[in-house]
Amino acid sequence: MNREIHQWWSDNLDKEMPLIAYGHYGFALLMFPTAAFNCYEYEERGMIHRLAPWIEAGKIKVYVIDSINNESWMNPHLHPRDKAIRHQQYNRYVTDEVVPFIYAHCGGNEVPIITTGASLGAFHAANTVFRRPDLFDGMIAMSGSYDVKLYTDGYYDDNCYYNSPIDYLPNLEGDHLAKLQTKTHLYILTGQGAYEHSQWSIDLSAVLKAKHIPHELDIWGYDMPHDWPTWFQMLPYYIDSRF
Repeated sequence: MNREIHQWWSDNLDKEMPLIAYGHYGFALLMFPTAAFNCYEYEERGMIHRLAPWIEAGKIKVYVIDSINNESWMNPHLHPRDKAIRHQQYNRYVTDEVVPFIYAHCGGNEVPIITTGASLGAFHAANTVFRRPDLFDGMIAMSGSYDVKLYTDGYYDDNCYYNSPIDYLPNLEGDHLAKLQTKTHLYILTGQGAYEHSQWSIDLSAVLKAKHIPHELDIWGYDMPHDWPTWFQMLPYYIDSRF
């Protein structure tokens, strides 16, 4: 399997940001780490190994980036206003730096980009697509939370609102909504086992349904906890069966 590590200074984040690319051909799968982990997480946990058949077959090219959650939503020492500002900087890093890199890495072609992630990574995967449906073609969001108010200790401003899908999606109109209504790869997955909060996925699905945004809500069993064994089954299954 082709594996490349790339790194550059992000002007948006004012720091070096690494990225790992796997594969040689296929649509781009942009992976967001869980919690406060980095771009090595999916490889070290074994997810890349489980995706190897589709990577090696040229169905997908995988791009894994770092999170900065420990500098934003998961930083207990930061005021929620500053958490939201830092997250907006991360949004710009993804759209203004990572997306052009993916296009260049794929020979200058604007390849389809599907986002994915588990837990807090699912929030990033979903929020990224919902905010910029002009750049991203779909998502596989596993075991996520989609209400940023979980991390703001009662604080709320525009930066919080525009990064809280459960809040801003009901108010979408016009071209932005129309673009989301054309998507055919919006997948919301959750288990019902230990530490899962399936209602968060159900609530997001209800909002999308009310806005006539096509999507698939897939609720797995009570034997599926909020943990890697669940995601090891979910992601390969969806890559194999939906693309």
